[in-house]
Amino acid sequence: MRKILLLLLISQHIFAQNNAHVDTGIRHDFYITNFTTENGVILPQAHLVYGTYGHLNAKRDNVVLLPSHYMADYHGYEWLIGPGKALDTSTLFLVATELFGNGRSSSPSNTPEPFHGPRFPLITIRDNVEAVHRLLTEELKITHLRALVGFSMGAQQAFQWAVSYPSFADRIVATCGTAKTYGHGVVRLEGQIAALTADDAFNNGDYTAQPQRGMEAFAVVWTGWLFSQEWWRKELWRNPSSKDTTFEQVLHNYRINFIPGADANDLILQMRTWQHQNVGNTPGFKGDVAAALRSIKSPFLYMPSTTDLYFPLGDAKYEAAFNPRITLLPIPSLWGHTAGAASNPADDKFLNNHIAAFLAGRAQ
Repeated sequence: MRKILLLLLISQHIFAQNNAHVDTGIRHDFYITNFTTENGVILPQAHLVYGTYGHLNAKRDNVVLLPSHYMADYHGYEWLIGPGKALDTSTLFLVATELFGNGRSSSPSNTPEPFHGPRFPLITIRDNVEAVHRLLTEELKITHLRALVGFSMGAQQAFQWAVSYPSFADRIVATCGTAKTYGHGVVRLEGQIAALTADDAFNNGDYTAQPQRGMEAFAVVWTGWLFSQEWWRKELWRNPSSKDTTFEQVLHNYRINFIPGADANDLILQMRTWQHQNVGNTPGFKGDVAAALRSIKSPFLYMPSTTDLYFPLGDAKYEAAFNPRITLLPIPSLWGHTAGAASNPADDKFLNNHIAAFLAGRAQ
């Protein structure tokens, strides 16, 4: 049984369940020799960590893909998995992949020279999608998905799958993430990178120990964007099961424990991946986001949070208007970005009910 860790809502193990029967999945590893990134850099060996839940049927047609979000491992969607949830592993086979740069899949921190640390190449969302496409088709012999569900950077991947492989999934769900990172999001991430790298100990990425002061500054800046202003005003951080009873304790906890064990270069690599996402840059679209969105063929459930400061509702409304196959269904929540990952019981119920109905083909 997992406990809700609000501290890690955009990190690993963030989606707690009060259900003793939650399937915790099985870890696997996939390797690609001479993986060429979108920018032309060749990694001699790219390593992709993923988890599976349930069993693949004989027809290989019961597969749901769950691409991970910022610094998460494959456990990040367990709020959707299990009896009474949207994804029942008694009938579905779930593949939950981990983004490059999370410290487990190929990352600055675990790749040898000449690509160790700050020399690790920029990895795009399209690079991640291409690696997972190879995992599915080459390793697992899966050529079609029943569905794809993604939160945050997983939602970025969901949009990219819909554009790069428009017939690969029957249905797609994106929560709290857009098809492009617009200027305001780029600036927000740049501020967080600046906070981290201002620590002299960072040493241009060639540090001998983690730049602790920079990591703490990064965590505080990130926390300021994570929840809505009203969430803070109403003190929704108060949790009877938590030892944090004052605002000062909550802020201190975020400062020192935001993503325990994370590596600074890994954090930056995934922020760069986030910044550069733009479905309009998919080959054939010449930077035209609208044209890329119009190309989506699968029914697409788009679920922004009404109070998300990372991926604002206005951006989601703008994107959804380009394609009638996209159903816009905002999450009515004060929990900001974290609403898209079921960070509280009301959002958990809203997400599971609507995602289950959408995957079953029932009208929203």
